[in-house]
Amino acid sequence: MADDIAPVLIDQREDGRVWVITMNRPQRANALGGGMRAALLTAFTRFRDDPVARVAILTGAGDKAFCAGLDLKETAAGNAAGAGAAGDPARRSARGDLFPLAEGLELWKPVIAAINGYAVAGGFALAMQCDIRIMAEHARAGIAEARWNMGGAGWMAPLTRQMTLGAAIELALWADTQYTAQRCYEIGWAQRVVPASALMPTALEYASRMLTMAPRAVRNIKQMLYRGAYLEPMEAFRVGAWLEQNLAGMDDSVEGPRAFAEKRDPEFTDT
Repeated sequence: MADDIAPVLIDQREDGRVWVITMNRPQRANALGGGMRAALLTAFTRFRDDPVARVAILTGAGDKAFCAGLDLKETAAGNAAGAGAAGDPARRSARGDLFPLAEGLELWKPVIAAINGYAVAGGFALAMQCDIRIMAEHARAGIAEARWNMGGAGWMAPLTRQMTLGAAIELALWADTQYTAQRCYEIGWAQRVVPASALMPTALEYASRMLTMAPRAVRNIKQMLYRGAYLEPMEAFRVGAWLEQNLAGMDDSVEGPRAFAEKRDPEFTDT
């Protein structure tokens, strides 16, 4: 594949309301090198700031890998050249890290992971930061950092909110472990497992359903679900009440109840 091919592709559908963001280095198992990290950061920032965009799907090119994590050849070369420790702030900035998507980027629009193959290490972290995960039957998930003495403990913190402690420990400490898509579904990390041919149609169906929801309410609720995981209960209640003040006076706040009363689908405008 030529070096000038974009490491990340963006396909805007449904009049720009649905974005399909594709990691595009299939020759390197969609590893996070070759400018991909910076390109992902740019793509998600654009998605966040686009007033029309409502929901994104993140996937990988090809059918082998969703994302294999850091490009270890590039990482080894950088370490050998004295580029700094993995935890060095300057190096993190240069890497274009974007974890977590929600609170790190203030990205409160929903993001769907369409996991089309291996999601390991940093690729697992990307899938973890999406809001729901749909996996092809042949896909696998793993966290390989302990196997190769790589950093990553920071992004693993939310993992026990997505699966049991035992499963998280098995994946992260026994880093040669890889869970099948079915196992990921059984422990609640994946919401759907489908044949490979049905992966994108299923993700797009989820995205289309999201377009029928009230966009500001969706953003409020996503923010509360993430932040409520670590807030004291009464503080979470107060933050939720504060968030929902932004629904007052909206056209959508009139349209929603009216559509319900008239037994029709609402037509939300995010105004």
